[in-house]
Amino acid sequence: MMKKTTGSAFPLVIFLLAAVGVCAGGSDAPRGVAVGFVFDLQAKCDPPCKHGGVCIRNNTCHCSKGYEGETCQYANCFPKCKNGGACLRPGKCRCQPGYGGRYCHTVSCAGGCWNGGECNAVNGEAKCICPSSWSGSKCQDAICPQGCRNGGICVAPGICSCPEGWLGGACHNAVCDQPCLNGGKCISPNKCRCRPPFSGPRCEERKKTH
Repeated sequence: MMKKTTGSAFPLVIFLLAAVGVCAGGSDAPRGVAVGFVFDLQAKCDPPCKHGGVCIRNNTCHCSKGYEGETCQYANCFPKCKNGGACLRPGKCRCQPGYGGRYCHTVSCAGGCWNGGECNAVNGEAKCICPSSWSGSKCQDAICPQGCRNGGICVAPGICSCPEGWLGGACHNAVCDQPCLNGGKCISPNKCRCRPPFSGPRCEERKKTH
């Protein structure tokens, strides 16, 4: 005659076939390959499984799609976030400054690149590569090879905007409203340098000799 078994009830154990591996590293099978695992309904996980993960054995989580880690605490982005980006949630990356795109795979220069400049990664940083006639962080500064003198400003490649009283490609020619006479030369706005023996604002006076 069989004896009646006494004591605590044996835990209910269900055998399942999973499409992904166990997050806690209980299987050596590659991720995405069907493996069998034991699902204990009385199992406890401390800390608890996150992001919809299921506790299948004591301190062993089975993670939902898009998460991994011992407690399913890490989001999984595929493809992986590039250029130092961090995966915030499945398929969503937080990019480092200077990078953009869904997976931080494109270079992004803040404010854009002007005047035909191109945004490229230089030593891990996003920078504008400017045409030969422009410079600056955004290629915003025109280059005047001849220079702009006397307070002139380079406003376009090779073109200076001159202050009042100056003309010329480099703002190097002074302007005298009244021309200098007797071979005098205009050396600054409305100022003549006279040849001897002449003097006066316009070199119009001949010095008297005794």
